[in-house]
Amino acid sequence: MKRIIAALISLGLATAVFAAKAPTHHSMRGESMGNAHVAVVDDKEAIYYNYAGLSQINRLGNYDKRPEQGYYPRNFFGDARLNLGGAGPFESYFSTYNVAKDLQKLYQRVHDAADALGVSESDLLMDTLSAHPELVHQINSYDHKYLSMKLKMDAELAIHGFGGAVWVDASVAPYLDGGLVLPFLGVDTFYVDGVVQGGFAYGFTDKFSVGIGAKAAKRHKVEVITIDILNYASIQDTLEDRYDDATHSIFDFESISFGLDFGVLYQLTREIRVGASLRDVYFKELAGDKITPNLSVGFNYSPRFFNKNTAYARKFNFACDYADAFNSEKNYKPLSHLNFGLEVEQTLLAWPGYNNEIRALSLRLAGGFKGGYPSAGVSLEVLRFVTFEFATWAEELGYFTGQDEERIYMGQISLGF
Repeated sequence: MKRIIAALISLGLATAVFAAKAPTHHSMRGESMGNAHVAVVDDKEAIYYNYAGLSQINRLGNYDKRPEQGYYPRNFFGDARLNLGGAGPFESYFSTYNVAKDLQKLYQRVHDAADALGVSESDLLMDTLSAHPELVHQINSYDHKYLSMKLKMDAELAIHGFGGAVWVDASVAPYLDGGLVLPFLGVDTFYVDGVVQGGFAYGFTDKFSVGIGAKAAKRHKVEVITIDILNYASIQDTLEDRYDDATHSIFDFESISFGLDFGVLYQLTREIRVGASLRDVYFKELAGDKITPNLSVGFNYSPRFFNKNTAYARKFNFACDYADAFNSEKNYKPLSHLNFGLEVEQTLLAWPGYNNEIRALSLRLAGGFKGGYPSAGVSLEVLRFVTFEFATWAEELGYFTGQDEERIYMGQISLGF
């Protein structure tokens, strides 16, 4: 066990370059518990956090044969899902809308007064701002108002010992700026990551398993653009140019980067499991970005007195991870790498006598802290086929935790079994 972990650390140190963020799959279950998931991995999320967890599928819940594994009831056939989700900072939408309305009134009053006095709108606006400095403050509140949005699409399949996924993560961060005189729209960042990955796990004993996976990733980025009233006529041409940029190299396979993921999992006791993973070990740059491998270690505690392995099953997890250990460009303080999370899942409606295999309604509640920022989530599974999920977490836009928080709210619908 110690030699394996040491080998993973050595490989990570040999390939680590302080660089851009790797393609990130946003797991609703993982994000809602603060992304502390390296040792939880008892379902399809093992594909993204720790492939060694694939050995847990269809084993958890069988207390008679494997009492050290605890009481977790899981799907008999594993997991196969199609997911579609989206996210955005809703509070920014509302605040920006209110500021935009105020600015619209200001510009309309300037326009009406300029017509009545027969003077230039720009001259009148500058005179107004000089006489009323409070209006300058109002315009400044409009500066660089981010309206970032995210989209995710996933196709996943995980069975005992094997799992794979095809997924897309896209993000666009347009912003509104009041400007000195004329407001304008800009796009600060825009990227699309597409990933195909798969891997397997092997359990050497009932307590110890390892996993390895391979992935192919492609990233497309668009340069910063700005659009204002003066170049309004060229907006369509600008958007068409950006669309051509985005689609020109979709099938350029030379720009695809390949990588590996590694993971280990060990069941210390019936209630405590520890794990480690080294992910995103890419062999070349991704769209010009050097990717730093992600080394994470963690543990999961599942107290037996909270868990119930019947048709009306219940499970409880508390997890802690030290995540992304090699990344020191941002969140360089040690505590900013700590993630904490807990979850409670309860079957609300089932047909008893089938060991939880016929489950009609299940609810999961979760919460935690990701890099110092709170996270939370809720999931409702209906007839084991349709799942509605919602999660919120925060990303750090600045250099250290607490400098510039971006709060994300993401919803997702999943179909599958």
